[in-house]
Amino acid sequence: MAREFSRTRRVNEQIQRELAMILMREIRDPRLGMTTINDVEVSRDLNYAKVFVTFLDDEPEQVKSQMDALLELAPYIRSLLASSLRNMRAIPELRFTYDKSLVEGIRMTNAVNKAVAQDEAKAEKHGTQESDEDQK
Repeated sequence: MAREFSRTRRVNEQIQRELAMILMREIRDPRLGMTTINDVEVSRDLNYAKVFVTFLDDEPEQVKSQMDALLELAPYIRSLLASSLRNMRAIPELRFTYDKSLVEGIRMTNAVNKAVAQDEAKAEKHGTQESDEDQK
């Protein structure tokens, strides 16, 4: 029987919390802006951590600039993470990845809302035409 919370899952959550705090309180790089840590996936051997991030500004050139800043700061962020996670023997190497799911979700929501609004407009248009024809 598997445990309810595996060690890698607990490590994922702990690293995600700590990275969010580090980015919010410690990192003062103006290139980063508003950065959100969406998820962390640590390898089974705990050597690598894939960190999924999103940014407030989702323009492609801004995303590239912010990802470059994160990649440049990764060793420093890892050292700050090591000082806050003293209970871990080894700190995983951080690999930052831009997470498009939030942007895609917003795009899909807008598309659905637009389609619903168009359907309602068509139904309203056809509904008034039918009622006009009924009155004749």
